This record gives sequence, C-alpha cells and structure tokens, in this order.
Amino acid sequence: MNPFSRRDFLKTSLAAGTMASVGSVPLYGATPGSATDKVTLGKSGLQVTRLAFGTGTNNGHVQAELGQKEFNRLVHYAYDHGIRFYETAEAYVTPAMLGEALKPFPRDSYQLMTKVTTDEGVDPLKRFDEMRKTSQTDYFDIMLLHWQHTSDWVSTTSRWQDGVLEAQQKQMIHTRGASVHGLPALRQMPGNQWLQVAMIRMNHNGTRMDGPTYADNNNPDNVSEVVAHVRQVKKDGMGVISMKLVGAGDFTKHEDRLAAMRYAFNHAGIDAATVGFKNTQEIDEAISNINQALA
Repeated sequence: MNPFSRRDFLKTSLAAGTMASVGSVPLYGATPGSATDKVTLGKSGLQVTRLAFGTGTNNGHVQAELGQKEFNRLVHYAYDHGIRFYETAEAYVTPAMLGEALKPFPRDSYQLMTKVTTDEGVDPLKRFDEMRKTSQTDYFDIMLLHWQHTSDWVSTTSRWQDGVLEAQQKQMIHTRGASVHGLPALRQMPGNQWLQVAMIRMNHNGTRMDGPTYADNNNPDNVSEVVAHVRQVKKDGMGVISMKLVGAGDFTKHEDRLAAMRYAFNHAGIDAATVGFKNTQEIDEAISNINQALA
C-alpha cells in the first residue's frame, strides 16, 4: 500500500501539520495594505505577496517573445518593486526562462508556484524532478494540478495527489492545490481536504470566467456562484489565488482592470492575484490597482 495515499494522509504527521490553524482568516473583504504585502494562504501557513508575476499569457508566448534578456529585466523590475511571488506551469513555454531570470535572487526571498499537467502513464515524482531541473530550483513553494476541468477530477487525479503528498514529505513541494476551469470542476473544491490552495478565475463581469462548461468564454450570469465558492473554500481554510484579473487581456480600459481588482479583493475576498506582464508599465499599474482596491 502506498504510505502516502490520500486515504491515509489525514492520519499522518504531515496532515496534522498541514491542517493546523495559523489563525483566523476573514471570510471575505479586503485587508488594508498593498500589492506587495505578504499574506498567508489559509491554513497552509505559506506567505506570498498579494500580486504574483504571471508568465502564462497565451501559454507564455507573450513573455517568451520578449527574449531572455528583456524578460530578465522585467522580472528584476518586479522584484525590485516588491513582487516576490512568481507563477509558471509545465505547459507554458516559460519555466526555464523564469528559472534563469530568478537565479540572482536568494531562493528564500521569493515564492515560486508552478502547475503540473496530470497526464496518464507518467511517474509524478519523476515529473516533479524534471520540473525542478527546468526551473533551476530545489523545491516549489506551490504545486497545482493544472487545468482540472471535469466533475470527476478529484478521483481521476488521485495518483497525482498521492505523488504530491510524497513530494511534500521529501520537501520537493511545500504547498499543494489545483487550478480549475468551469463550474463542474469548481464545485468539487469546497470541502476538499486535500487542497491547501485553490486557483479560481475571478473578475467583476465574468469575462473568461467559469460557466457550465470549461470553455474559455464569458459567463456573467455565473459570477455570483463563483464568488460563493471562493468564500466557502476560504472558510474551509484554503488560500485563494485568482487569475483573469485583466480578462486575459480583454480589459482594454483601465477602469475595468481596476474594477476587477476591487471586486476580487473586496467582494470575493481572494488572497492573491496573478497577472501576466510584458512591460514595466503593466507592473506599475497592477501594483497601483491593488493598492487602490485595498485603500
């Protein structure tokens, strides 16, 4: 029997430490502060800046087209302006570029989140090792099961969940979670004891947000349900990180980008947001928008 199975993990010392409370968290509502303040992701105890530097715009091609030198400059600009949370994914074209860009900085001075593709017929531990080598890191602060989009994802990814637990025992991964697309997948998050972090799409008008299917389209009628799930998983003790705060680039007006941040932090009560950047002006604006949302 696999000693790291999901069935048994709540009985182990790993589970005891993982599920220990680190203090009460608000159900919703923004906490006064700034985009570069550290916030705690639920009961995981992991602290990250509210704003994460995303590298997955158009699967990372937008960032990759900058070239390594310009991308390095952008990552360093973000770091120098207080962003210490960086996001990539195995499916993006950017993990190696991000690993190279982060080399000058002490590893314990920032948090790195990645997402693994839950393929069949793959050894999870071997995959995690490959991902660490690509990203030039000994560990990932957060590992998410990427693009879970069906109502049965909890059962179909059981082998990957076991692998993540084993990797946590080996200190290859510090915090675990999943990113979901579509309401059928999102509805499986509340009450899920395996999850420590939930990555949920969020903005004020449902642009590229969750709906009846996992299709990447607009679902304004379902925003209230998404918010309800965000509030519930926070009540369950999970940290919530959101994407689509600029509507995957669809929000061409500043007022929409600001409104999305205000809605996400003030109304839904998310903990952190990831935004993909291609220039320093976008970094400055995202910091300003979150600061205004939290004012």
